Amino acid sequence: MDNQNQDERYSVVESAIFDTFLLLLKEKDIKKITVTDIIKKAGIVRSTFYNHYDNIPDLAAAMEEKTLDELFSIMTNFSLTDNNEICKQYFIAICNYTKDNPFISNLISNTKHSDDFFTKSLQMLHRFVTDVSTSKDNNSYDTEYSYVVAAAIGSTIGVLHKWAREQFKVPVESIAELLTRTYMSGIIQFMR
Repeated sequence: MDNQNQDERYSVVESAIFDTFLLLLKEKDIKKITVTDIIKKAGIVRSTFYNHYDNIPDLAAAMEEKTLDELFSIMTNFSLTDNNEICKQYFIAICNYTKDNPFISNLISNTKHSDDFFTKSLQMLHRFVTDVSTSKDNNSYDTEYSYVVAAAIGSTIGVLHKWAREQFKVPVESIAELLTRTYMSGIIQFMR
């Protein structure tokens, strides 16, 4: 079998494991999920699971990394706009992603894990700023811009963190409106 087919199979199995893990998180606490639960529900054998992950904490760490990457991808791909409605729709999408993703909800609302998540988010912000700053000609505008984007992402992560810890009691639209007002009244001024 060639490498492309092996890569595709590996990717398909990994997606099945992730999807199964997310489904199980809707049914039970992360601490109660077992490898047996995952292999039964995903329809794979135990050795296949262990070809991908050492154990459930290893899977959770990989899922955390993937979730952070997806969240940051959504945030960093936002086009600069001063259109209030487009901005609000963007923040509604981020809020819905956070609220509807049982893994990220569990991760940032669980007191023990939320501190780890916040630390990893800050590390990712640092990596983002470093990448943007060094990928350009390193002029001061690009460096400033990368820090402003990091500030926007950091404040958004902070709001999502607080919102999840309060079990999403405030409606999505209200959180999105708050984030939109923050962006429109301050951050966008630095991004023009």
